[in-house]
Amino acid sequence: MARNSAARGFGGLLSAVVLSMALYGGSWLAPAVLPAGAQEAKGAAPVIDREIDADYPYLEKLYLDLHRHPELSYQEKRTAGRIAAELESLGFAVTTGVGGHGVVGVLKNGDGPTVLLRTDLDALPVAEQTGLPYASQVKAVEQTGQEVPVMHACGHDVHMTVFTGTARWLAVHRDAWSGTLVMIGQPAEERGAGARAMLEDGLFERFPKPDYALALHVNAAMPAGTVAWVPGYALANVDSVDITVHGIGGHGAYPQATKDPVVLASEIVLALQTIASREIDPQDPVVVTVGSIHGGTKHNIISDRVDLQLTVRTYSDATRRKVLDAIRRITVNMGRVAGLPDRLLPEVRVHEEEYTPSTYNDPELTERLAAALTRVLGSERVMKARPVMGGEDFSRYGRAGAKAVMFWLGAVDPQKWKAAQAGKMSLPSLHSPFFAPLARPTIETGVKVMTTAVLDLMGRTRGESGGR
Repeated sequence: MARNSAARGFGGLLSAVVLSMALYGGSWLAPAVLPAGAQEAKGAAPVIDREIDADYPYLEKLYLDLHRHPELSYQEKRTAGRIAAELESLGFAVTTGVGGHGVVGVLKNGDGPTVLLRTDLDALPVAEQTGLPYASQVKAVEQTGQEVPVMHACGHDVHMTVFTGTARWLAVHRDAWSGTLVMIGQPAEERGAGARAMLEDGLFERFPKPDYALALHVNAAMPAGTVAWVPGYALANVDSVDITVHGIGGHGAYPQATKDPVVLASEIVLALQTIASREIDPQDPVVVTVGSIHGGTKHNIISDRVDLQLTVRTYSDATRRKVLDAIRRITVNMGRVAGLPDRLLPEVRVHEEEYTPSTYNDPELTERLAAALTRVLGSERVMKARPVMGGEDFSRYGRAGAKAVMFWLGAVDPQKWKAAQAGKMSLPSLHSPFFAPLARPTIETGVKVMTTAVLDLMGRTRGESGGR
């Protein structure tokens, strides 16, 4: 999850959920009930649960391999190769090197809609401290030239495994669905850049343009075996903003001869908080966080520069523009209030190259798929959630024309989740060195969720021709 843990805030939401006995004993998967179209499909008799369960040993080996060999954004060569090989073995037409290390697999199977399934490939510069026997020991050199530890601290290894398990089931059961399946492995999600790179490299021109785009993301505050959905805005616009505050330096004993940028920067930090509280509708969420402030070199020296780094979160594009404009207006005019000449007024830079658009789940499609998941998993395991202020560049596929939905997939050991709800422990968030999904129920539920969603959109009805 780019730049933020989108898992936060779900603990309270789920505290009222009564989990079924399936989460604490017996099978993790309720008896399969295929979506209406797929139930009637020719050849759709196999029980999904049993087949996913039988396939788990294969998927577990893949998961452990991916977890042990994480790769940073822009460096996902081995990971992309592994995902490409999995798709090729299933009969997909595979293209690699799309937008960097992006992978595209296409499986055409008669008439019907085009559905895109996306997984992310990259990991994070985090030193794993889970204590697991398969914990990552990998180190890599990042873009700055610094050697860093690497870990799948955001669950992308789970995403890739679910992605592969879904592809394996659908490739075997082509008589249960009809249409074109486009499965993509996307690089550089953690940098908020991979989706844009793939689209700019012709993802929707060189390959079938999807009618629907689907993805899921593990959630570090939901128990394994559950899934959550959010209609409309689900994740936020994410902007990185740099502010350079200039001043006129001098001796700390003679402030009257200076223009102190530390004082001015402090006033700017406080003034920026009035954007959310006084300029934006209170029902329209806005976050302006100053995450970094650096200036000065010594106790008795007034410096001539302070640097601020901000993260800005909004939902609508109109609110985003208003907030960014307000940051510029307040910052520059605070410099004028401080008496700085025009040549020394503060500078504001918005990193457009790092901008991640808000994720908007098509409401009608989201409601439809949530109903299908509820029929399959049961209402106690499928819940409606609230939007969060994290960011995800999956949003770009929806903005490029596909009806898009991203689900949350519970990944926490249910016993630990219960203990956390009782205040007996805290759960590590995404991006934490201690984040460790409970693999089997998380992966099996994820495969069932994605398979169900595809079948709901592409399932054959009685009387249609077979798939192969």
